[in-house]
Amino acid sequence: MRGILGKKLGMRQIYDEEGKSIPVTIIQAGPCFVTQIKEGSIQLGFDRTKKIKKPLKGHLAKAKVNPVRILKEISISKGEEYILGQELKVDIFKEGDYLDITGMSKGKGFAGVMKRWGFAGGPASHGSTSHRRVGSIGSGSAFPSRVKKGKKMPGRMGGDRVTVQNLKVMKVEPDKNLLLVEGAVPGAREGYLIIKEALKKSRQGLR
Repeated sequence: MRGILGKKLGMRQIYDEEGKSIPVTIIQAGPCFVTQIKEGSIQLGFDRTKKIKKPLKGHLAKAKVNPVRILKEISISKGEEYILGQELKVDIFKEGDYLDITGMSKGKGFAGVMKRWGFAGGPASHGSTSHRRVGSIGSGSAFPSRVKKGKKMPGRMGGDRVTVQNLKVMKVEPDKNLLLVEGAVPGAREGYLIIKEALKKSRQGLR
């Protein structure tokens, strides 16, 4: 299962042969370095830096890799072979491939049920004082006489690990380590991403 780490740079639009506008996300994908090899997975390092703690410095020294800011583990398919310190670049993907991209969604802080869950809200007139409130959350006089686990309530919104599947690669620029994928990916600009070959597409034998 091919994979690499990257950073979201922003969005733009490109045009196909018919002049149709296509929104794309620009990703700086790699170069990454193999910092550890495990059974069924590898650890990748990305985004060079100067300031790291001594334990991490020693860990990277074993793989003869310069200090990096991000370490992430990705699964690999049986039969794939890697070596410590190996460099992976964006050219492991090509135009027309499909990818699963994982990132941290934008944090939105505390939110009510209308914003967080899309509730319609209460009456807006005739003396109502419950315009945006959650309403009844349980049945006090009937079974089960408690608030059920998982009830949609106000609370912290965003800042979750999100994966978007089957995003098509529109363009690869190996000389600039850039990857252009159709549509949006999770997270804010400069957010880190895990980019992997699309699981469902690979099972169907499509690339």
